[in-house]
Amino acid sequence: MSPLPRPIVVRAISVATALSLAAVLAACGGDDPVAEALQQQTVTVQLPTTGTPSTAPAQQAAPSGAAGAADAEAETDAPATAVEPPAGGNEPAAAAAPGGAQPAAEASPPSRTAAAAAAPQQTVHLKRSTALRDAPGGRVIGRLRPRTEFDSPTVLAIVRQRDGWLGVLTPQLPNGRIGWISARATLESHRSGYRIDASLSRREVVVRRNGRVVQRFPVAIGSEGTPTPTGRFAVTDKLLTQSSSSPYGCCILALSGHQTATPQGWGGGDRIAIHATNLPETIGTRASLGCLRAPTEAIRRAVNTVPLGTIVTIRA
Repeated sequence: MSPLPRPIVVRAISVATALSLAAVLAACGGDDPVAEALQQQTVTVQLPTTGTPSTAPAQQAAPSGAAGAADAEAETDAPATAVEPPAGGNEPAAAAAPGGAQPAAEASPPSRTAAAAAAPQQTVHLKRSTALRDAPGGRVIGRLRPRTEFDSPTVLAIVRQRDGWLGVLTPQLPNGRIGWISARATLESHRSGYRIDASLSRREVVVRRNGRVVQRFPVAIGSEGTPTPTGRFAVTDKLLTQSSSSPYGCCILALSGHQTATPQGWGGGDRIAIHATNLPETIGTRASLGCLRAPTEAIRRAVNTVPLGTIVTIRA
């Protein structure tokens, strides 16, 4: 396999994307987060470096049922190929193994043994638009694009596999639900050893790589009226703001989850995140509208190392 390029790629994106922080993420940082976010001029998105395709064979996966017209583009593409991972600890993925025929609707966290905690997480980098379905070969409920609303590459965590269909976590669906995409879509498959666990009772985040703790830091959690949602989510975007006075601080790990208890009259977004804060004195307390506020250096390190698609499990 060819060696990977190691430099981290960053790029500045438009003012419109900076403004969309307030429209997409839940307000977690200051007394007037919308006004502060609107004052931002730019946001920097950290992109994974693209790996070089390996000599691994193409994935052999056939859809379990007849697909509709919305999958036409995906089904004419070659099956996903295992490739070298982006920088940040990913490993090449093995081919998807067919599972049973029954769809699974829930995405609740499974019990975790030490072996399971160390097992690599499979992710896919979406290269072309593809249909999102409610079950393997089921009803089309949306489309996934190659880039997110923050212009990051769309990298999806795979949590289920069924006869040529991949169950993924996506912010297009409510908390606790998974969507399905064809394994024959244009994908790059990766494996990552990274996992993030957050404990609301301990008000702590733990980052593991291959089962070993590499980071542990305190966080502020949602207030009693706007509690942080629990469940299994995935990192969708890694954002670097250009102002430490932003309500989101220097850095943001945006998650696929949603705040279902937004305050009355709140006109912003409902996406949750782990991010820095301009109110560091609140760390360790119940203070946010649902996000997890982290120390600046801790979240800066996480943004620089944790790959897109990393599973984030939040427990009470």
